Amino acid sequence: MAKTHRKLSIGEIIKRFIFITIGAVAMAVALEIFLVPNTIIDGGITGISMVLSKITPVALGAFLFIFNLPFLYIGYKQIGKTFALSALYGIIVLSVTTVLLHDVQPFTNETILAVLFGGLILGFGVGLVIRYGGALDGTEIVAILLSKKLRLPVGQIVMFINVFIFIVAGFVFGADSAMFSIFTYYIAAKVMDIVVEGLDESKSVTIISSDYEEISDAINDRLGRSTTLLYGKGGYSKEETQMIYCVVNRLEVSKLKTVVQEIDKNAFISIQNVADVLGGSIVKKDIH
Repeated sequence: MAKTHRKLSIGEIIKRFIFITIGAVAMAVALEIFLVPNTIIDGGITGISMVLSKITPVALGAFLFIFNLPFLYIGYKQIGKTFALSALYGIIVLSVTTVLLHDVQPFTNETILAVLFGGLILGFGVGLVIRYGGALDGTEIVAILLSKKLRLPVGQIVMFINVFIFIVAGFVFGADSAMFSIFTYYIAAKVMDIVVEGLDESKSVTIISSDYEEISDAINDRLGRSTTLLYGKGGYSKEETQMIYCVVNRLEVSKLKTVVQEIDKNAFISIQNVADVLGGSIVKKDIH
């Protein structure tokens, strides 16, 4: 059992800060080149900062930095020093880049294009920073903490928090702007979850069948996936059996169901989404 926190290597630190820099710059581009010129706001602390920067002469970057400081302290206390430093660096890069890009001409004045491309770039940038251990918005820090307790994706939690902010923004910028902003953040939230969780979405599969040994061998041979046999007992029949547990990617789900049903048409199959898969013996083996 590890009793001390493992320090990051120099290579890991460099890699982390490179990707956090890319993510923060991407978010700044989305804000200053697509969203702000078209009166489309982001959610969270960023959205509040965008509203205030519109009605005051203070730069967006200043609000972003000042308003996020309390949440950085929460992140430091609840998640750790490494996270807090990574988030602080990302927010500094974001704030400085928004100042540098403020006078740059927008890529488009078409609201729909701004919503689509702004949302995509925003989600990519935020997701990249979260994936590499940082955050760019105080609400993300709260969402990361809630995600661990509620077992919900970070993007969904942030979107719920932002509903109130978008309603308030509707009174400041108008209903059209608020509705476009909601669509923008929906796109950003989906892209963010893809970046954080990865494109290779995994599925956990639990199979209950009296032919568990044959099914397990078939999954090993025909899909190249290792399986784990778990003890089970029927709640009604009281019969003891073995349940098969394995992890596959989404492209293998159809083949797995075919393999199982070829052996036992009445087999019980339960399939669930898996946010992340690390280590163990779940690495796919060659089948040819």
